[in-house]
Amino acid sequence: MKRSTRQSPRIVAATESTAGRTRAPAADRTDHAIHGPTRLVNEPLPEKKRRAARILAGLKKRYPEADCALKHYDAFELLVATILSAQCTDETVNKVTPVLFAKYPTPTALAAANSEDVETIIHATGFFRQKTRSILATSTILVQEFAGCVPDNMEALLTLPGVARKTANVVLGTAFGKNEGVVVDTHVGRLASRLGLTWTAKDAKDAVKIENDLRRVVPRKQWTYLSHALIWHGRKVCSARRPACHECSLAKHCPSAGQFA
Repeated sequence: MKRSTRQSPRIVAATESTAGRTRAPAADRTDHAIHGPTRLVNEPLPEKKRRAARILAGLKKRYPEADCALKHYDAFELLVATILSAQCTDETVNKVTPVLFAKYPTPTALAAANSEDVETIIHATGFFRQKTRSILATSTILVQEFAGCVPDNMEALLTLPGVARKTANVVLGTAFGKNEGVVVDTHVGRLASRLGLTWTAKDAKDAVKIENDLRRVVPRKQWTYLSHALIWHGRKVCSARRPACHECSLAKHCPSAGQFA
């Protein structure tokens, strides 16, 4: 017996009521809310640069004093704090480092520290055993190979345990005023995607491509400031799941504005 192909009135009515409209599935809408809009693939690079300039101007107006959230006294403290910040909030790191640096204020002191003591101090930052190994080994190398000083170039920083490009960018930009790259953390990745300032990255976690895209549309002298300002904006306004688009000073330049439930 043949199965009837006739649609019920309810199905027909639903189909007709949505004719001409396209609505993304719920899962896609959630992904959009977290990662950003469909990339502006047709936006010419010159126009993207002009829009990036307007976004940068808006950030400077709202956050003129944007700076690194990790509390530090010198390049050594910033280096250690940045290593500890992996998979951890800056707030937690800022609670731990005063105790750590009060007891071990220099690379020489930290290199000679008891690992179990350091583990106890930094326990709250997570992955404390690996982080302890990294900061002790880094301190030892600083003493043995760099006369107890933090090197001020990317190549040397990347030889230190626990230091990848993101950490090196933080240290070079903040401690030495050298704009070698853009720091891409979770906030920067999310906002770069939502603002349409990355177009080659596969998602908001594709840090290497996001950094490369941001470097193409923002002047080099602004790279360090851009990182700090986007982080501040991500914490204060453009949160992961409930961005406050209604109070965002960048909304008129943002292709994602008003598209969050």
